[in-house]
Amino acid sequence: MLQNVARQLLSLTGIRVTPCRGTVIVERWYNVPLPKEGKEPYLNPRRHSIYRVVEDTKHGKKDKMELILTQSIRQLGSRGDLVQVEKAMGRNKLLPQGLAVYPSPENKLMFEEERKRLQTSPGERQQTWTGEMTVEFLKNTRAEIRMREDFDWTLTKEIVCRQLLRNLDLMVPVEALKIPDEPISTFGTFWCEVTVNGTDTVRMPMDVVKFDGPRSTRYRYWLAKNRANASAEAQPPQEGSDAPESTSEH
Repeated sequence: MLQNVARQLLSLTGIRVTPCRGTVIVERWYNVPLPKEGKEPYLNPRRHSIYRVVEDTKHGKKDKMELILTQSIRQLGSRGDLVQVEKAMGRNKLLPQGLAVYPSPENKLMFEEERKRLQTSPGERQQTWTGEMTVEFLKNTRAEIRMREDFDWTLTKEIVCRQLLRNLDLMVPVEALKIPDEPISTFGTFWCEVTVNGTDTVRMPMDVVKFDGPRSTRYRYWLAKNRANASAEAQPPQEGSDAPESTSEH
């Protein structure tokens, strides 16, 4: 009966029977005694037929495979990068979908020539996956530039870069930032453009607002420390202290 059920299951088109490939390392439970010189060792048919499993490679950690990415993949790499991935991911996702190729000498040479060509022509450069994340972040972000109103000022690229780093933790080089050509010396809403890796340019709103006080804990601590030092210097020395008294000559 079981044989008939097995034949019926094997006849179904959706089932594929593949042998499990692996290596099992075993050792004898009882050691074989050393034989005399020139004689074969004696193996007990029952005692020396008992083995213990030392390692089963089927359940061990699998080695990773190297692939060359043909497209930028988030949290993995950019086009042309040599990455190491799990074999299941490489064979079931990356290779069938054309996202990666094997690192053959021909493929390595092709991507190396492509990398050299992109260095000479930046217009054909593709965005990295970290750059794509930065572009998405900039599209949903509104910059805030805080300026004081007790003195005259003119907004510059250096000021905007420092404010972006302080408020958004965004490192923007001066050459990658563009602000309006007309001088900005009043509060209001303006636009600035940020170029990411020299390929994609994002236009984001920029609000120039009044400086209403320190927000970071470090800056508030620095102001409190300066006020305490200033008040200590302004107080006169107490009587009986070691501080020298000023003398005047007539």
